[in-house]
Amino acid sequence: MLEAFRVSSLFILTALAEIVGCYLPWLVLVQGRSPWLLLPAALALAFFAWLLTLHPQAAGRTYAAYCGVYVMMALLWLWRVDGVTPTRWDLAGGAICLLGMALIAFQPRTAGA
Repeated sequence: MLEAFRVSSLFILTALAEIVGCYLPWLVLVQGRSPWLLLPAALALAFFAWLLTLHPQAAGRTYAAYCGVYVMMALLWLWRVDGVTPTRWDLAGGAICLLGMALIAFQPRTAGA
């Protein structure tokens, strides 16, 4: 149970770093905000890449599982930052993605897998 919490927390932090790293350039390019925002964006994306190396599974499995958490974090961002309430379809899709993440990340392991 502790391992599932650790992995899930790491996925959440990884997703947050990626979203911030992509959102800040969006503010610069779409909303005309200060180009200085590109510096923390680059740092957030570097942090994101480093966080991916901390996951205990093979890279491909980590990326596949991570996507489910990323989708839910993006929906949370939509609600809390963009001020748009996710629809029931958004939430259902996010729940399906999280189920996929759980199946990939927490499957029974055999030696060498």
